[in-house]
Amino acid sequence: MIAVTGSLNIDLVARVPRIPRPGETVLGSTLTRHQGGKGGNQAVAAARLGAAVRFYGAVGDDGFGAELSEALRDECIDTSGLRRVAGASGCALISVADDGENAISVLPGANQHAPLPPGVWPRELRALLLQLEIPLPTVVAWAERAHAAGVPVWLNAAPMQALPPELLALLDLLVVNEGELAALGAADVRAAAALGPRRVVATLGGRGAVAWDGRQLLQQPAHDIWMIDSTGAGDTFTGALAASLVQGRGFDEALHRAGVAAALACGKVGAREGMPTATELDAEILAE
Repeated sequence: MIAVTGSLNIDLVARVPRIPRPGETVLGSTLTRHQGGKGGNQAVAAARLGAAVRFYGAVGDDGFGAELSEALRDECIDTSGLRRVAGASGCALISVADDGENAISVLPGANQHAPLPPGVWPRELRALLLQLEIPLPTVVAWAERAHAAGVPVWLNAAPMQALPPELLALLDLLVVNEGELAALGAADVRAAAALGPRRVVATLGGRGAVAWDGRQLLQQPAHDIWMIDSTGAGDTFTGALAASLVQGRGFDEALHRAGVAAALACGKVGAREGMPTATELDAEILAE
């Protein structure tokens, strides 16, 4: 079972012809609502590909909180680590352009109260997946507890912020995009690994992904698919990568499956709507 500790948000998605420049107003067409949050998205991506997942996080005591909790249970995700707190649930305001690009503003709400790790690490939790939409001290506490228990710690460093060296040193896997890699001050994935993580993956959008596995550089070409909405593609990639690794697949195969899953996620509007099942992913890979 993978422990996913992270955020849950309601995503309000506006379709616009293009992403507005600062100070500019752009008339859009539709507004839709979806369940999201990087933690929830990655948990769903992993669960749909057959991984057992337990989610640790927080929602508010509003209607959004009930909706977010139920959505996880509908995906057969264990929500025993989910707490409900007074106040608003997390919310993300997302603009999606006609070319599939997006711009996102996140209002953390209850995510600021994500729980600390249990005093004794549960034996059934064989890996920990983290992101940065919950407070950094909480992220560090989870990483320390899992590392002490001998459990792999995987971090998707998004949205990027300054990461303490002690956190980087605990990571078995760091997943970033190009902008986040640059924010680390690393010229490439090998340089990022020198900061502490054992493995580093950088997603490159339409150019695929590149990884350093501790011994060699691995290239993963982009999987060609018609892009409708790139929202959630990075979360799909990370969740699929985590699912493949916990299922015992080799790192190069896990990278490939993650890339194809991320491409499939771009085929529908919304962070989770296009996330594939294991059957859908296997079929797409066979058709390559």
